Amino acid sequence: MTLKLLCITDCCDRPESELFIGLHKQGVKIDVMCNPAGRHFNRLQEAGLPLIKSCLKGRFDRKGISHIRRQLRSKPYDLVHTFDNRALQNALFASLGLKIPFIAYRGIVANVSVFDPASWLTYLNPKVKKITCVANAIRDYFLQMPFGRLVLPADKPVTIYKGHSLSWYQEQPVDLTQFGIPQDAFVVAFTGRDRPRKGVRYLIEAADYLPPELPIHFLLVGPMENNQGLKQQIEASPYRDHFHFAGYRTDAPAIAAAADTLVMPSIRGEGLPRSVIEAMAYGTPPIVADAGGSPELIEEGKSGFIVPPANGRAIAAAILKLQTQPELRQQMGENARRRIERDFNTAQTVEQMLALYQSVCR
Repeated sequence: MTLKLLCITDCCDRPESELFIGLHKQGVKIDVMCNPAGRHFNRLQEAGLPLIKSCLKGRFDRKGISHIRRQLRSKPYDLVHTFDNRALQNALFASLGLKIPFIAYRGIVANVSVFDPASWLTYLNPKVKKITCVANAIRDYFLQMPFGRLVLPADKPVTIYKGHSLSWYQEQPVDLTQFGIPQDAFVVAFTGRDRPRKGVRYLIEAADYLPPELPIHFLLVGPMENNQGLKQQIEASPYRDHFHFAGYRTDAPAIAAAADTLVMPSIRGEGLPRSVIEAMAYGTPPIVADAGGSPELIEEGKSGFIVPPANGRAIAAAILKLQTQPELRQQMGENARRRIERDFNTAQTVEQMLALYQSVCR
């Protein structure tokens, strides 16, 4: 049986794009509705995938719903796989009266509830046969939410990690002196959005527990240079002159490659953070808080450190170990690369996703 699949997304990232390409190579008749402004749209075109240009404006987009419905009626699709909330809700509206099973993708923990009507229009909708979760933490969240096991079969949420390839990460490390960081500094990087759940305040707090005057510098990558709360906290830090804002960057992976460690201090809601995977692929050992899916990337003490959430003291202790033990840092970096290559590779993702599709369509 040749699967006929419609995937609906927005500006898909590299792992998602490679999943589509891999499925196409496996013989799946896959059509992709996606935003032509996406960074990897041309890559999908070059791979010969049938693409339908789509740019949904919200979770109830009348024109978008009509567009999706026309596409659903144009072919006898076996399955629809959506990769974001807008795609899922609009596609479910578009499928009214059509007997097409859905698979939904979920990349973060939280914000789904049996008490939320919007959740019944998306992940809890009976048409959604499976939810592909990017981490076990997300799968567990679905099953452990109040009344979750009453409305979700245990096999509905399924963990499939986003696959990567070390071959994608070949850029030269960025020269960090452009940010005012001394050449011989030990650099602690953070990459992420300016959101409280990212826990950046605890990374800043970690400096309070470091011995004074060490050559440790902190580089914050992301749109947070206007966050006055963080700036005030930094101003009160004994390492106030060792913090640097890089702002939004398109070369964040190459910045992580140049750092000595990358810290992900999230306190909740984390899925499988791409910035940690990118750092590991470049051989930069990570320090992650035990929140969401981040710990699933790490072999504690071997390919990185896992610390309690909201704990600046624990972050400082991990930083100090890496700063004072260069051989440990190098070995952890090598282990981190092998970890991504072995357990988070794109070929495995394609294989697991194909098996999931076949199980739904049996």
